[in-house]
Amino acid sequence: MTQSKAFAAIRGLERPIRVDLLVIPGCSMLTLASAAEPLRAANRQAGRMVFDWQFLSIDGKPPETSSGMGWPVSGRHDPSSRTDIFALVAGFGAARLTDRRLIARIYRAARGAMLVFGIESGAWLLARAGLLDEHRAATHWEDFEDFAAAFPNVDLRPDRYIIDGRYVTTSGASPTFDMMVDLIGQVLGRPLALDVASSFVQDDMRAADDPQVNVMVDNAHDDPRLVRAIRIMETHIDAPVSIAAIARRVAMSTRGLEQLFMRQMGETPGAYFLSLRLGAARRLVQDTHLSVTDIASRTGFTSQPAFSRAFRRQFGLSPSQSRFGTGKPV
Repeated sequence: MTQSKAFAAIRGLERPIRVDLLVIPGCSMLTLASAAEPLRAANRQAGRMVFDWQFLSIDGKPPETSSGMGWPVSGRHDPSSRTDIFALVAGFGAARLTDRRLIARIYRAARGAMLVFGIESGAWLLARAGLLDEHRAATHWEDFEDFAAAFPNVDLRPDRYIIDGRYVTTSGASPTFDMMVDLIGQVLGRPLALDVASSFVQDDMRAADDPQVNVMVDNAHDDPRLVRAIRIMETHIDAPVSIAAIARRVAMSTRGLEQLFMRQMGETPGAYFLSLRLGAARRLVQDTHLSVTDIASRTGFTSQPAFSRAFRRQFGLSPSQSRFGTGKPV
């Protein structure tokens, strides 16, 4: 488990650890549950209230989650209120939140906490407040390039979650769960933390510095050469390498790699690689304001017309039509 002096300070408290979770509109319900449910289970396993946690919002009203449903909160967040752990939970749209009053509120709340969590996209707001300068941090892999460009003074890493001093950042729902189990282990010991994980039938805890993965593959059953080939594709979305080059890197012939993909994935490696790139392109179309030309470049297409044709074949809509359906400007 990751060690931290700030975690040691939390562990030494002789009262319930207060955790304020500030919910920003657009976050995932799965991430919210991953942040809170391990704390509930830890209290149950310990037979006492170890963590006293509550959900809060900026205005005291239920913030709308990424699924469109409101998330119940205990009330309005007071940045002057003292808390042991200030957890900022954000998701879609966090990169565009630049209101100075919001950033000042976050800065004030963070300064008064022993530990500060930036959960999923929460790192965007912590970084905008200047709190992560010269610190290591993690964020969701979809935001990695944009975050790195926006905050050059933050040491961004592709880890699942990172603990650096009193700042903790996670990259998504599953890493948030693992981080919370790590926290529980620091406070209550590893055996109880494993009991918490087991209560959710979570039998594959990942380390903080494990790399994020874009595509889920069954490492226990898939051919390791297939797993390596997919990882190579994931890291070359913007500058595709040839299937022959991928085959050489996994010590296979091109024909052998094609047969492996057909057997386990049901399509050729070329078709699979193209689907990965187009999937990344669709996320950029729907979740950012980048131009279609920029998106084409970021996903390895040599021209906008070629990108648009491939996009339409894959999704039945042009990039502009897909973006129009999300309500974003073309």
